[in-house]
Order: sequence, then structure tokens, then C-alpha cells
Amino acid sequence: MERDGEEGVSTDPSLIRVLAVDDHPVFRQGIAGLIDGQLDMRLVGEASNGREGIQQFRALRPDVTLMDLQMPEMNGIDAISAIAPFAASFPRPESSS
Repeated sequence: MERDGEEGVSTDPSLIRVLAVDDHPVFRQGIAGLIDGQLDMRLVGEASNGREGIQQFRALRPDVTLMDLQMPEMNGIDAISAIAPFAASFPRPESSS
């Protein structure tokens, strides 16, 4: 998987950085293929369960996280609950309006 900049953090602020979390590798590959076809998106990370998803989210700070809800080890609902307080502390981009 190709990543922008150091540790997956995008060097282009116009790109939408996406993290894919799913226990099925074929599904993650499909998501990667769809995102690669978009000029304004970049897949910055992948994870195969909720615990990995939390680690990747904290390390990569994606703009969008696609999270499967039913996964082994830690499900997506528990992972989202763990990510939510951390995500709320991210600085929001200033609006251009």
C-alpha cells in the first residue's frame, strides 16, 4: 500500500485520507482499488480488526475511517467508541466561507 509522507500523514491537504478496517482482505483490496481510482482520495492505512483500527487511527489521523462492524478480537462498534473521544480532539480545518 502506498502512503503519503511520513507514517501515512498526507503532505497534500486537499486529499481525503481514508483508513479501511475490515477482517476480510479481499474487501480491503476492493476498497483500495476504488480509492486508488479517485484523484482526491488516498488510502493511508488498513487494519484487520478493531484493535488494529484504533492503533492505525491514532497513528495516521485519517479524514475518513471505513469500519466493519463485525470483526474478530474487537468489533467495529467497540472500536468506534474507543476512537470517538480521540477524534474529537483533532483540530478542525478552518472553513473558507
